[in-house]
Amino acid sequence: MRLPRLLIALLMVALPAAARAQERSQSPHGPLKEECATCHRSDGWTPVRISKSFNHGKLGFPLAGAHATTACRACHQSLDFKGTAGTCATCHTDVHRGELGADCSRCHTPRSFLDRSTMVRAHQTTRFPLEGAHLAAECTTCHTPTGQGGQQFVSRQTTCVSCHQADYASAKDPDHAAGGFPRECGTCHAVTVWNRARFDHSATRFQLTGAHRAVVCAQCHVGNHFTGTRTDCLGCHQNDYNAASQPSHLQAQLPTECALCHSTTSWTADYDHSRTQFPLTGAHRAVACTDCHADNIYRGKPTTCVSCHQTDYNGATDPDHRQAQFPTTCTPCHSTTAWSPASFDHNTSSFPLTGAHKSVPCADCHGDGVYNGKPTACQSCHLGDFNRTTSPNHTQLGWPQTCTTCHSGSTNTVAWDAGVTLPNQYHTMFSVNHQGARGDCTQCHTSTNYSQSTCSTHHHPATCTFTNQRACGD
Repeated sequence: MRLPRLLIALLMVALPAAARAQERSQSPHGPLKEECATCHRSDGWTPVRISKSFNHGKLGFPLAGAHATTACRACHQSLDFKGTAGTCATCHTDVHRGELGADCSRCHTPRSFLDRSTMVRAHQTTRFPLEGAHLAAECTTCHTPTGQGGQQFVSRQTTCVSCHQADYASAKDPDHAAGGFPRECGTCHAVTVWNRARFDHSATRFQLTGAHRAVVCAQCHVGNHFTGTRTDCLGCHQNDYNAASQPSHLQAQLPTECALCHSTTSWTADYDHSRTQFPLTGAHRAVACTDCHADNIYRGKPTTCVSCHQTDYNGATDPDHRQAQFPTTCTPCHSTTAWSPASFDHNTSSFPLTGAHKSVPCADCHGDGVYNGKPTACQSCHLGDFNRTTSPNHTQLGWPQTCTTCHSGSTNTVAWDAGVTLPNQYHTMFSVNHQGARGDCTQCHTSTNYSQSTCSTHHHPATCTFTNQRACGD
């Protein structure tokens, strides 16, 4: 009985040691020196559950980003972890076929193998920095697969048409191929939006201004003709010129340079008359062209007033221009500001108006309708005043009809009876400067007696002495 017990005891001692030896010799992980509990559990040998305490970094390859969640068998194809390479190409197929070198981290990150932000930053250091919609484009859109020996990423063309040849060929509005458009897409297209093409016309011989900016390209470039398109106005506006009726451009033989009257802002004509021999001023600015050019004569049109105002001249009755034989040059009385009221500058005549004459209506002097050759002597207008005067009686005394003898010149045009003075040569005995009677005839000539006047009429004889028939006491 003792022998079996001894055998059992020996077996109990030997079996764990054999098991441990078998464990060391049968481990599928090779020389990996980690406790089994790091990855395995006593409640189940599989599936493997990696402990948080396991540090992959001490083995020379820290797990970061997507690598931390990747299954071990994705990189470790066999359970023998010995000799697993740490290069990217070990697990990742190089779709670049070595064109970009072996350093995947230039464009890729452990966070995501297709991390676009890193790819874009790498692309900005190339000959073709990404902008606008190019930033969101798939790499393979431009980097299309090529045959063996061809380059897919290095030395690719950077011209627009290298990617957009199909867009160029299919464009019909306008037809790029038929129109001979340049293949530099950036001339009209932006990297932001492909379909909102806009051509910079300022770079051509015909800059777009005003309403031309909103015109559809096809209106000027008929039949997809873009190169050699005429830049003169008539190239597009020949029909407008032919159809114009107010005035008729064809009949009037107006110049075909539309810009003389029209602008790109508005087709409504506005001719600059200041460049002609007849600049428009005053009310002439608002006159319709046809008011003067109703006969469709624009070249060599007379510029005299009467050429347009003959009817006004003939119809004038206050005064009657024809009867008075007024000159047909309207400007002496009329202005371009307003046709009426008329205002004649009498200072340009042989009889300048002064004093009260300035406010006298024309008809007071020209009531007889005589304007040319009108007498300028005072009595021609004031003979009635001369005949009616009784204090003194000019007619009875036989006084001269030259009013300025007493109504002395321009100073008395202010008022008829202001400052009336008889000059010395009309006094036979007394000077008009006689003291006490300066300028007041009635002090000496009482009762309208102008024929005789002696000292004794007004003074005591003892105080009066005559010398050479001149008055004493002066």
